[in-house]
Parts: sequence; C-alpha cells; structure tokens
Amino acid sequence: MMQNKFFLKNVNKFLYPLLIFFLFLPIGCGKFKPVSVKDTPTNAMERAKKNVEEGRGVAIGNVFGGGKGTNYEFSTSNPMWRASLEALDFMPLSVVDYSGGIIISDWYGDEKNESLKITIRFLSNEVRSDSLKIIVHQKKCQVNSNCEINILNSKIRDELITSIIKKAAILEIENKKK
Repeated sequence: MMQNKFFLKNVNKFLYPLLIFFLFLPIGCGKFKPVSVKDTPTNAMERAKKNVEEGRGVAIGNVFGGGKGTNYEFSTSNPMWRASLEALDFMPLSVVDYSGGIIISDWYGDEKNESLKITIRFLSNEVRSDSLKIIVHQKKCQVNSNCEINILNSKIRDELITSIIKKAAILEIENKKK
C-alpha cells in the first residue's frame, strides 16, 4: 500500500511538467503561426495557389527523391467528364464517381411502363470515341409489376457518344485557348 502512494506521487511530479512541456512544444518551436482570416482567400483554387506559392504541402515524389512534378487531373479540367455530365443533365444521377471513372443514371422515363438507365464508363481521358463505354438499359414493366431489363444497342447510345465527343472536343479547344 505504501509503495502505491509513493508511485502515484512520483508519477504526478513528472507527468504534469511533461504534459505541459509537450502542450507548448509546437508554439515554442515556432511551428505554430497564427494566420489572419483577412489574408486567407475564400476561394479554394486561390487558397491552393497561395499554398503552392508559399511552398506548403508535400508531393510524394519529392519526399522519396523523385523530384518530378505531380499532375493532378480534376473533374472540372477533364473535357470528357464535363461533356458527359452536360449530356446527362436532364436525368437523375445515382452514381457519379470521378476517381472510379463512372457515371450511372437512375431509371428515367416519361411513361410508367418503360424507362432507361445509362451507364458511362471512362476508359481514358483522351477525347476519342473508344475512350467511353456507354451502356443503355431499358426496363419494361407489365401492369402486375413484372419487369424485364434489357441492354439496348440502339440509336440512343450512338447519339450519346457522338454528342459527348463533339462537346468534349469543343471544351478541349476552349481550354487550350486559355
């Protein structure tokens, strides 16, 4: 019993100063630098640009000695992605995954018994017709809720590919002009 009291007293003697030391360590070393809200841009792109200019952030290649720049492609800079979203803007979308390269619409139809679902898979970022795989599903339902789902290789699929490629080509030309 005596040993436990002695142990607790000694632990408390060293624990509190150690805790205080580690609590103020980042401030004392100059790592913590308060920043005014006025100096920080509200726009995310401007904030990212400012961080790059100030040398903040680390690229994995630089950590391991690669030294090569990193090339990030965001959905707003990919003309195929933007053109596909514009082509499907009238439909409700159930899956939109840029990193996975897929867009899946929800079932859409004017009639109660027939509806369409469109899946667009991106095979590459190049503006070419073989960069996309488009699948159009058609669902036909009977009155008693028996539904039949089929894949359509129809004019709709071909028109979608054509309109996406045309729009992506226009967007790519506009991006090069900037």
